[in-house]
Amino acid sequence: MQTDRYTTAARRETVYDTGLRNHMLGVYNRMTVGILITAIVAWVVSSSPALQMMFLGGPQAYLVAFAPLAVVWFGFNPASMSSQKLMMSFVAIAVLYGISFSMLALMFAGADIARAFFITSAMFAGLSIFGYTTKKDLTAIGQFCLMAVLGLVLTSVVGMFTTFGSGVQLIINYATIFVFAGVTAFETQRTKQMYHAGNPAEINSRMAWAAALSLYISFVAMFQSILALTSQR
Repeated sequence: MQTDRYTTAARRETVYDTGLRNHMLGVYNRMTVGILITAIVAWVVSSSPALQMMFLGGPQAYLVAFAPLAVVWFGFNPASMSSQKLMMSFVAIAVLYGISFSMLALMFAGADIARAFFITSAMFAGLSIFGYTTKKDLTAIGQFCLMAVLGLVLTSVVGMFTTFGSGVQLIINYATIFVFAGVTAFETQRTKQMYHAGNPAEINSRMAWAAALSLYISFVAMFQSILALTSQR
């Protein structure tokens, strides 16, 4: 009987490990698709003067800049939206970011963009591994970083209408990397902890989309700052 209990417990542990692994892979696959969509849209828009003029050639540029934030705050609610609607919102955010990021292709050399992307990818992978494997509770760090994100958002909004000095911009870039590095590790740990094999598939899918969005935003924020710091232009 005791052997049977051990066998049953081992089977449950195996099922949990497999389910958790698939859940985490699903989160990272969603995030990767979002980054791919953003890159493709940025390339398409930057390659078309007509599209650049349509989206970024006037006051509508401000609408494009603020639209992702509006969708995140008002059009992405895992508590009340189905996973299908969350997917549509996620894709919309990725597309909007892609339109904004099309300017990067015009402002920075391709080699600088590629270098910043690989640095960000390596940093992101390391932070995710740390968040997944560490035994330390990252809740306090995560909450601090999430509050700091609001400060960075407000600073970015102010920066759209004023010009910061190079010293201030340097501090903002380093702060952005530090803050979103903390968010990445915290979100990875929280995603792992929130998963439960007994949850309905729809619930786990909603959580996966929420985690994918958080990790996606962390990645693109760090990428922007790393690009600004490492660029030769």
